[in-house]
Amino acid sequence: MPRTKAPQVKREIKELSLLFDISRLLDQSIDLRDVVGSVLKSLADNMGMTHGTLTLLNRETGEISIEAAHGLSKSQQEKGIYQQGEGVTGKVIQSGRPMVVPRISEEPEFLNKTGARKKLRKKDISFLCVPIKLGNEVIGALSVDNLFSVRISFEEDIRLLSIIASMISQAVSLRQTANEAQKKLLEENTRLQEQLKDRFQPTNIIGKSKPMQSVYDMIAQVAKSNASVLIRGASGTGKELVASAIHYNSLRSNNQFVKVNCAALPDTIIESELFGHEKGAFTGALNMRKGRFEMANGGTIFLDEVGDFSASTQVKLLRVLQEKEFERVGGTETIKSDVRIIAATNRDLEVMISDGSFREDLYYRLNVFPIHMPDLKERKNDILLLSNHFIEKYSKSNSKKVVRISTPAIDMLMSYHWPGNVRELENCIERAVLLSEDEVLHGHHLPPTLQTAEASGTKHSGTLQSTLDNMERELILDALKSARGNQAKAAKSLGLTERLMGLRVKKHGIDPKRFKDSYISVTQP
Repeated sequence: MPRTKAPQVKREIKELSLLFDISRLLDQSIDLRDVVGSVLKSLADNMGMTHGTLTLLNRETGEISIEAAHGLSKSQQEKGIYQQGEGVTGKVIQSGRPMVVPRISEEPEFLNKTGARKKLRKKDISFLCVPIKLGNEVIGALSVDNLFSVRISFEEDIRLLSIIASMISQAVSLRQTANEAQKKLLEENTRLQEQLKDRFQPTNIIGKSKPMQSVYDMIAQVAKSNASVLIRGASGTGKELVASAIHYNSLRSNNQFVKVNCAALPDTIIESELFGHEKGAFTGALNMRKGRFEMANGGTIFLDEVGDFSASTQVKLLRVLQEKEFERVGGTETIKSDVRIIAATNRDLEVMISDGSFREDLYYRLNVFPIHMPDLKERKNDILLLSNHFIEKYSKSNSKKVVRISTPAIDMLMSYHWPGNVRELENCIERAVLLSEDEVLHGHHLPPTLQTAEASGTKHSGTLQSTLDNMERELILDALKSARGNQAKAAKSLGLTERLMGLRVKKHGIDPKRFKDSYISVTQP
């Protein structure tokens, strides 16, 4: 090999070794920040570089800052902030073309913002900077001092730096693609989870309020297990519906769902109902009879109002929970039973435990997975959804057509405190549907318990005049609602003059402006 080619060959070998090393480093981590420092150190180790920086452009602020550096302290790196077109680095990023400064002492564009070169002889320092591009977009720059200890052409230096910049840009591109794919997967996962949550909502329960979403989440968590569930809540909140939803979304859904209203059964027959009896066990026991636990074998038994159990029945129920077995009343044969128990109560079991009327060990056996049913007053957003559902239900069953709820009726429904919860609301809507004659559910169709001054907006006593005033107020509110607050239009629809309409509005203290920006209407789904 001729001697003249030896330095060139040596350089090419060195370049290949450097490029291989950089390629290996870039493959080590998906986060570019973890490896860029090592890339710059490899440049220094292989080619005698004294300083090196990788700067990135922030598209939002327009600032160019140092992402990683070799030969610079942390404080020096923090000083290296440029604008596009500022200094050599700013011009490279702005133009997208490389720049060479043979001697920085002779280049006014070289700003030395980091202050890293004050102690070096400026005449000996060369500075090379190449852009880092993603496609046609410049995203940053790679710059070095004294790339080679033995000086050769700057064109060779720029060529090598451009290759390395290209490798870095490809790594950035791959990481962006991976990050975007990961982001899409996370978004898709979130979307599917939300869809699953919406899809899971039991079809037998109406409500989209936050308290009910919490109930749905708990149903989803416990349904597939065999854990005992204790549903707490006031009467009329829908505890039986939750128990049904748990069973029909469980692995036992193809087997029996047996319901027992404990409060409705007297102490004398409750044990016979639950565990069955043998022929002749007591007066009137003419035949052997299976109990509810035996009937529910392989399925679910729902014990409603479990707080009403007597002390003796509590002992036998505890045995079923612990041993999965029982005997019929008057029998000696032990019967095995694979039954999941869901219990419900509106009583304060903790107080009952403290006064000795409910067994503490039974409480802990039942209360494996508690679910609290919110009162209707805690889920006001569901009142209109429930009202619409009941309107549809009782319109069909009574062959009537009710298409909407009047504004005063909505106000009454929303301001009432609903001590009887959903059951009371259902009864109110059924009554109102029966009374409606014009396809609209009006306030005067609702029970007297809802006809309060706070709910109706009036302060009259329950006289004929107050009833007429209430009806007049309802008609005016409905007309204003349909006219979007336009009094002239509302007056025309009622056959009144604008003057009379104004007097009626003033009399009832109605603000027509409340109807200008919204159209309050609830129609049947």
